Amino acid sequence: MEALLTLRKQVNQALPEEEKLSVNDFIIKAVALTLRRYPNLNASIVGNELLRHGSVNVGVAVSVAGGLLTVVCKDADRKSLRRISAEVKQMAARARAGKVRPEDIEGSTFSISNLGMFDVENFAAIINPPEAAILAVGSARSLPVVVEGQVQVGTRMKATLSADHRVTDGVEAAQFMQALAEVLEQPLRLLLD
Repeated sequence: MEALLTLRKQVNQALPEEEKLSVNDFIIKAVALTLRRYPNLNASIVGNELLRHGSVNVGVAVSVAGGLLTVVCKDADRKSLRRISAEVKQMAARARAGKVRPEDIEGSTFSISNLGMFDVENFAAIINPPEAAILAVGSARSLPVVVEGQVQVGTRMKATLSADHRVTDGVEAAQFMQALAEVLEQPLRLLLD
């Protein structure tokens, strides 16, 4: 996560306070771009049918009084990080104020539950039917890591994918996670796509 956190810091130095990007904004964009390559994970079970979605609409779990609500960043794969950030902030604020709009919470094709801000290291999230998968994201932590045979401090983040095996399998889920890690480890691409 070092590269992502460094880039985020640099970008945020150039933005006004109300437009600063969160780690979750980068994760939303990275997930959306990775889903383009793994359409089975951007799918739903409708009755006995598999529906692969043409749009990548990322649901984002938001803490509200009495529980969670999932707001939806539609076409997240085609939006800039700044636009993703602004839209999710606006929808989350409406949800927390009890003024959520139907379009804020409808149409997700994949969800993210990020508990990193609560200092949760890792967890497993429950799939939101009829979606095929959900990503659980923990906090980025400083840990001892081995780089070229030397122990040094590195920043790592754990994420867990829960996937419906009627739609996909463990191999595809693992490939998705590898591809997602590659995107997060090279975050400059998130500014360009």
